[in-house]
Amino acid sequence: MTDFAAVHAYLRSLQDRLCAGFEAVDGGRFAQDEWQRPEGGGGRSRVLKEGAVFEQAGVGFSDVSGATLPPSATAHRPELAGAPWRAVGVSLVIHPRNPHVPTSHANVRFFEARPEGRDPIWWFGGGFDLTPFYPVDEDVRHWHQVARAACAPFGATRYAEHKAWCDRYFFLKHRNEARGVGGLFYDDLHADGFEKCFEYTRAVGDAFLDAYLPIVQRRKDTPYGEREREFQLYRRGRYVEFNLVWDRCTLFGLQSGGRTESILMSLPPRVRFEYAWVPEAGSAEARLADYLVPRDW
Repeated sequence: MTDFAAVHAYLRSLQDRLCAGFEAVDGGRFAQDEWQRPEGGGGRSRVLKEGAVFEQAGVGFSDVSGATLPPSATAHRPELAGAPWRAVGVSLVIHPRNPHVPTSHANVRFFEARPEGRDPIWWFGGGFDLTPFYPVDEDVRHWHQVARAACAPFGATRYAEHKAWCDRYFFLKHRNEARGVGGLFYDDLHADGFEKCFEYTRAVGDAFLDAYLPIVQRRKDTPYGEREREFQLYRRGRYVEFNLVWDRCTLFGLQSGGRTESILMSLPPRVRFEYAWVPEAGSAEARLADYLVPRDW
């Protein structure tokens, strides 16, 4: 037995708490854009632009439904093709101003499909990941320590499994490099029953600010110049590549007729692409490559 209303209420509260946490660090305020989806449902997108710390921070809540699942949702579950569905979730992407503060992403969601003549099929998914440009080992270890602690009540193997899943998922195959230094990722979570799966999803959602904000506080006042800023804009290009080429959530949103502005608010406000650019050997920029290979933190 599922409780969609409880998930809905938790996720709306999570959006509020996330935005409050970011505003406390930045001093700026999120603008809210409420929207309705013609086929069913809607949401509220919140964006903080040109803040003191965050060049752009987007935190979106959506509760959407439809008569037929799009191809991105049924590629691994062909038995659900044509089923009506409903999905609720919170997703965020933070693009800091200072290149020494990592970009970060998080998402927690609940999905329910109702195939004709069958009981509803449901699952949870989500996680969080970190994308530094000038990595600091202290920060990456802290990030993974918080992730490990969030997983600990759910079994001895949960962190290792969902950390490895994150490493596999946030990987740019066409570049043969990770998007960042990983975190947690999971999908199709249902085997432990609704209550336990919901409890884990709450643990992941609630852990994000504890994982991210201490890193922001440590790095937000680090001096930087044009060189660091240009490198940040260049590496943001990899973020764009992943979201538009590989990310299933982006594909699901677009294929299901979602609100384009809300789906693509994950993209950075400024970015640059440069043909065949290679960092100077031995430079701080070249050092990043050592972190774009999955490792045990």
